[in-house]
Amino acid sequence: MQYGCIAERLGHSFSPEIHALLADYSYELCELAPHEVGPFLKEGDFCGINVTIPYKETVIPYLSFVDEEAKRIGAVNTIVRRDGKLYGYNTDFYGMCALFEHMGVSLAGRKVAILGTGGTSRTSRAVAEALGASEILLVSRRARDGVITYDDLYQEHSDVEILINTTPVGMYPHPDAAAVDVRSFPRLQGVADAVYNPVRSTLVLEARRLGIPAEGGLFMLIAQAMRASEIFLDKTYPKGTVERIYEILLRRKENLVLIGMPGSGKSTVGRLLAHSLGREFVDTDELVVHTDGREISDIFKEDGEVFFRDLETRMLCEGVAQRNGLVVATGGGAILREENVAALRRNGRLYFLDRELKDLLPTPDRPLASSAEDIRRRYEERYALYTAAADRRIEISGDAEQTAWEIGKDFGTR
Repeated sequence: MQYGCIAERLGHSFSPEIHALLADYSYELCELAPHEVGPFLKEGDFCGINVTIPYKETVIPYLSFVDEEAKRIGAVNTIVRRDGKLYGYNTDFYGMCALFEHMGVSLAGRKVAILGTGGTSRTSRAVAEALGASEILLVSRRARDGVITYDDLYQEHSDVEILINTTPVGMYPHPDAAAVDVRSFPRLQGVADAVYNPVRSTLVLEARRLGIPAEGGLFMLIAQAMRASEIFLDKTYPKGTVERIYEILLRRKENLVLIGMPGSGKSTVGRLLAHSLGREFVDTDELVVHTDGREISDIFKEDGEVFFRDLETRMLCEGVAQRNGLVVATGGGAILREENVAALRRNGRLYFLDRELKDLLPTPDRPLASSAEDIRRRYEERYALYTAAADRRIEISGDAEQTAWEIGKDFGTR
């Protein structure tokens, strides 16, 4: 191994992509059991590695030198070999400071609650102290010296102004969970979540829904990776490098999701977009038909709409929405369930294909849009839901090629 990352589990890692965008070196992922960490550090021939959960403290006794900042924090996430000796650093501190700057959120004079007590929690505390927080709470499931419980947080500290989640709650493959209910903290001014897969965690989405500035951990991950790479190579990257890579990676990881009425052209436009962007295309109606083995009209006729909606939700929430880099055409009624919209937003950017009612034509194979009257009713029932769910509304004024070009341009340059 030349460069890489060690952890107990690394299936979700975006790090190889980030380092490939930073420099021309090999970067590998290496999963280690606890008893393997020591031998790896003693016998490995790596040039430099990153360290993540749960080994940020485990590695420290094996290092010849620990940077003062890492020593103060008590966690190392970057190790470089020099003249046969191992040197340890903490670049998470840099990454989290960069995240708050990116968010435009100040911690100065504010009450901060840090969820979790691992290595990233210690880094978060150091950042909060450095950025001038007036009070810092450490929160865990069990109380101990200097640490309160979640019940304590809810009952005695509803005036928290900044939340920082350093736990894996909400991380793929269990994205539905949130470490806390943000509605319990009416004075919240910002939420930072170290979780970066999905791109937007449930915690981040809930905060944004309430108008609270909130970001996941992708920007922080990239910033700390850049600083680690600088240490690996003993070099300095140009200003704006983190922002450039963030935009590239965000576009790669986000799904482009089309929502809208039956007959609005989602499937046609979606296929054109997938071809032009070099992405996989998924039509959720086709996926339901493939999974169930029956046409949608037959599913409605034999088992009813609720059965179909349950199947659609399972396809979305447990499958499509958890993937990255897709073009997705949803069924016309997918936005009827809030859990579907929330799942699609975690990794997706939603585009509402807004075709005028007069241009929406009935077809017999659509159970709820088989007549002009059916379409009118669905249009009136759903229009506000499409608008509320969408990141962008696209008024269809041209043909499918023009619509696909407009969406592709917006998706690539937003």
